[in-house]
Amino acid sequence: MRRPRSIILLSAGLDSAVNLQQAHRQTDIALALTADYGQLAAAREIAAARAMCERLQAPHRVVNLPWLRRISGSALTADEGAIPQPRAGDLDTPVAEQTARAVWVPNRNGVFVNIAAAFAEVLDCDLIVAGFNAEEGATFPDNSPRFVRAANRALRFSTLRRPRVISYTQQLDKTGIVRLGREIGAPLELVWSCYRGGDEHCWRCESCLRLKRALSRARAWAWFQRQRG
Repeated sequence: MRRPRSIILLSAGLDSAVNLQQAHRQTDIALALTADYGQLAAAREIAAARAMCERLQAPHRVVNLPWLRRISGSALTADEGAIPQPRAGDLDTPVAEQTARAVWVPNRNGVFVNIAAAFAEVLDCDLIVAGFNAEEGATFPDNSPRFVRAANRALRFSTLRRPRVISYTQQLDKTGIVRLGREIGAPLELVWSCYRGGDEHCWRCESCLRLKRALSRARAWAWFQRQRG
């Protein structure tokens, strides 16, 4: 039986790293795509994504979207001082909705999915694999099952191949994703989840806080630190 062919949306954060590994196990990866839209962490994300793909011998490509930075007004594409620094206790409160708005990039996942769909047409792919999760789906609507369903309806009309968007982590929170990642041998030690582009994770932005909490709850924090050196 023919294995499905896939395009991976790879930011090199926790979610996409685990989805990359699961796609490697279950599909033939035609290409992994990393977007550079002028985000502060672009260089670190690209380097991490490239290292992950080299490990799996998966083709990798960077898509440059400079216009998205020019129009976004997001803290992700501004300066480091604009990145919100919530408290760990704020992650499951209405404060998270405010920080989500601060880092919102207009139609980011919609743009990414449609770029991947164009590649899927050319490369004869069945699946577009994205790193969505239940935890952030509560505050980022383009991370939710409703978004995936709507995107798949649109792709029936905008493509001839009709690839489907899926996410192996859609129903999991970050802790569950860490556990799945360790179970399947995902390159968690290579992830770059920080909104900033420094030498190491800042552990103060929302994305860092969510990663640290997930690693701690999964009893993998000490392991992660050792792996990172």
